[in-house]
Amino acid sequence: MTEFSASEMMIVAAARELAGTRVCFVGVGLPNIAVNLAKRTVAPDLELVYEAGVFGARPARLPLSIGDPTIVTGATAVTSMFELFGFYLQGGLIDVGFLGAAQIDRHGDINTTVIGPYATPRTRLPGSGGACEIAQNAKSIFVIMRQSQRSFVSELDFRTSVGDRVRVVVTDLGVYHPQDGELQLDALHPGVTLEQVQASMGWKPRVAGAVTSTPAPPQRAQAPPSLDADAPQGGQDHRRDAGASRRARDHCQELKFRRFHLVMKIKCWPAACLTNSNWRPNPVAVSARSRGSSSGRACRNRSRWRTAR
Repeated sequence: MTEFSASEMMIVAAARELAGTRVCFVGVGLPNIAVNLAKRTVAPDLELVYEAGVFGARPARLPLSIGDPTIVTGATAVTSMFELFGFYLQGGLIDVGFLGAAQIDRHGDINTTVIGPYATPRTRLPGSGGACEIAQNAKSIFVIMRQSQRSFVSELDFRTSVGDRVRVVVTDLGVYHPQDGELQLDALHPGVTLEQVQASMGWKPRVAGAVTSTPAPPQRAQAPPSLDADAPQGGQDHRRDAGASRRARDHCQELKFRRFHLVMKIKCWPAACLTNSNWRPNPVAVSARSRGSSSGRACRNRSRWRTAR
């Protein structure tokens, strides 16, 4: 009897695939767990990118979602979703996009939109989100999902994301890599048989000539110290130097952002604030703007500014 579950084996195997990766766009759910495990084990230099607008996240704990505040603290940069997708993703700066899926076919195409006919679906899923853009612009796509006949289908109910850039698919049964445009089973997890895999797919799988066995996760006593916050840490001097470098980089990035926002504020302020030392903003309008209410539209008018009498 194994001391780990099928889901734990899947997450560990997915994390191992990220060894040597530099920048990863983190998807929702299982990808989030696998990527954060990889950063604490096989890929300590991995830069995590979250759809909410965070680049270089270093979460102190496992984020609950892509909008969890822990992904912002200590991040290299925090920007808008528009800038993240336009300048980072479409700019070719993402090495791996790590996605989940509700359905996948033999070619690696993904469905996260509907189950059943699109007009009258049995289940309407969350939809693409940023997955479609990630699948088209990231250099490589990794997929993690649980395997069954409902998820590994011969024909998708809806193609949300194309699988042209899928490089690996990790399930709770094994690991697949594309070969000549079709997913090929290359490894089985401990205790899983080929018959189990075949019974949980909607098509006859392509199998490698020599299917390997996925190495089991290490025992708790053998786990890297970084997995346990209370365990003694080795290489303190090296970590201290790396931490100092990161803090210096973050400080420079913070100064750049402050200078940028200062310039933008000066450009947006009216001339009165630059020539009159007694100038101050209208507190009512500023309050409305900070609340984001409909009355905040008045903040766009120059009439919101006034000078002291």
